[in-house]
Parts: sequence; structure tokens; C-alpha cells
Amino acid sequence: MPLPRYLSPSVAEDLKAKMVFLAGPRQVGKTTLARERLLASGGGTYLTWDRREDRAAIRKAEWPAGEALVVLDEIHKWRDWKRWIKGEFDKHRGRLEFLVTGSARLDVYRKGGDSLQGRYHHYRLHPFTCAEIDRGAKAEPPRPGEPLRFRSDALQDTVDALVRFGGFPEPFLARSERALRRWQKERMDRFFREDVRDLEAIRDLSSMEILADLIEKRVALPLSANALREDLEASHRAVSHWIDILDRLYFLFRVRPFASKAIRSLKKMPKAYLWDLSLVSDPGARFENLVALHLLKLCHLLEDRDGFRAELFYLRDPDGREVDFLVACDRKPWFAVEAKLSDDAVSPALFHYRDRLKIPFGYQVVLDGRRDYEKDGVRCLPARTFFSGLV
Repeated sequence: MPLPRYLSPSVAEDLKAKMVFLAGPRQVGKTTLARERLLASGGGTYLTWDRREDRAAIRKAEWPAGEALVVLDEIHKWRDWKRWIKGEFDKHRGRLEFLVTGSARLDVYRKGGDSLQGRYHHYRLHPFTCAEIDRGAKAEPPRPGEPLRFRSDALQDTVDALVRFGGFPEPFLARSERALRRWQKERMDRFFREDVRDLEAIRDLSSMEILADLIEKRVALPLSANALREDLEASHRAVSHWIDILDRLYFLFRVRPFASKAIRSLKKMPKAYLWDLSLVSDPGARFENLVALHLLKLCHLLEDRDGFRAELFYLRDPDGREVDFLVACDRKPWFAVEAKLSDDAVSPALFHYRDRLKIPFGYQVVLDGRRDYEKDGVRCLPARTFFSGLV
């Protein structure tokens, strides 16, 4: 029995008035959520652009009679899909609900062309996190500007399983190293041979695959396109383009440095993290990637569901002082987070940036932490406790 997903109630509510676009990495659970919504609605149809018979039905607009839910999967691979879906929604509004899912970014109103703005709500579905595993759809995000509220019943086993297998449903639920290896291989083969091939005109696919391997080794480090260009013997433009594609197709996401007049911050050099953290071999980078996924999920939910402008940054200055993450709302710092494997002293950089940027809350999150204490306004706590305060 699949775990209930945290977005299910929000998607069901929004479908009453608008289309819902549900994007996210391949195999994160979009189709499962859509099929559960079909069963809950009591009628409808599921069509995928990857199936020949379904493509014909989509182009002919063969819909069920009466009120129904129409789920359209991977339709973004059709060049004319934006104009087409706009016409179908306007024609059948009030009778049909449209749920569009895909493994690429679907917030198309920023891309120009026929605007769909005002006709849909856009969500990004994330892998499992601790709060969702432990509390399902009942997990609610903290309010921006308020302190995080933690639970005393958080489970260390959940954290350990996420670190070991990642948060994608199939390998997490299987909890088998063999199943994980097979899943990783099949997923990455399909990612490059189907998603990248269908959506992007890439002549040198093998170099792009090598780039993905190189980025796996550079997770949590500032990402230099110049250094990658030298390793690949490719142009800076080509490498930057490939990184953009890997971002658009949910292989990686980038966290940029926070810029402020109050500090001498780096202007460029984002850090890269993977949606599938099980590909990261270094223990420290893997745990930092897990923290990044939890924080990005919080920011995306606050933006997609509640309309806040929540963003994830990191802090670093030319002197080398660094804090792993800063969550900001409307460009105002909300809380800073430093990720550590072991329970050592609180990072001095947390105090440095807290005082200069007036950051309301600071947390040092420890994977193997046994203590929960506060020092000069910064709280040091175990990862299981910290994750219980998110979503």
C-alpha cells in the first residue's frame, strides 16, 4: 500500500477550479498520485504521451462523458501542448478536471508563447522526507518568520533509511541494496535515452553523461563551469547549457549564494545537489544533500501551495566563512542551517552571519547527534528532531 503523498489534498482542492500541473523527477510518484486521484474522483481517464494509442486519443480529444478527471502524463513532449491544453480547458471547463504531470519543469508561463497564467496551479512533487514518512499528508509546514516546531517522537530509523536509500518511493520502500542498484541503473538509462533525447537537441549525449558523473563527485561544493569545461574538453557555453538541462529535467538543483550589502558574499558559484541523493558517495555530502532536499521541499510547498516567495541559499564570503543553507522569505532571512555528521562545537560562521544579517533563527543539524542544546541563540540538535519541524 503506497504512502499517502503530502500534495494529495492540495491537488484535489485546486482541481475544482483550475488545471493542476504536477512536475518532478522521474519515478518520484507523480503517476501514483494521479492514479490515486482518479480512483478518489470515481471516474476519468489516464493518458500518457509515451504510449502510441494514448497519443492518438489526446490529439483527437477523446474524453469521457459527463464530469470526469483527465490525467495527461508527459504531454510536455508534444511541441504544441500549451496552446492545445489551453483550448481544451476553456472548452470543457466545469465538466472536466485536467491534471497534467511530467518529469520536466511545467511552469511555462515564464517561457513566453500562449500564456496559461490564471488557468492552472503548479506543484513540484518531491521525494519522501522524514515528516511525510512519519505523518503523511498531515504534516504541515512552519509559517514563514516563525520558529520551527519540533516533535519528540521523531524516528532515527527514518533518517537512517533516507540516508542509505534516498527518498524515491521504490528504493526507499524496498530497502534493499540490490533493488537500489537496479533501480538507479534503469532510471539513469531512461533519463538520458528518453527524457533528454525527447526534450533536448543534444548531439554529444555521452559527454553529458560524463558531466552528470562529475557533478555527483562535486555535490555540496561550489560548481565551476570552467573546471568542468576543462575536464570535458568542451566549451563553457556547452557545459552551462548541459547543466541547465540537468536542472530542468530534475537531475540536480542549484543553491546560490545569498547576496546582501551587510556581508561580502560571493556573487556567483552555485552549489549543486542531486534529487537522488543515493548517487552521492561521500557521507558528508550525502547528508548535506538530504538536508538540502528537506529545505527545498519546504520552500517549494510554501511557494506552490501558499503563495510565499520562499528561497534556499547558502552563505559564503571571500574569507571562507560558510554556512550550508539560508532559508529566506521575500528575500528576508528566516533561518540558517549548518549540517554536520557528528556532534561537535557549533560553527562560528553561524554566529557571524546571524549577527550581520539579523537572521532570526539558527540551527546546527547533526546526523548522529545525541544532544539537543542551545548556545547563544543557536540551537544544535539531532537530524531526526530538526526534520520533524519541516514537511
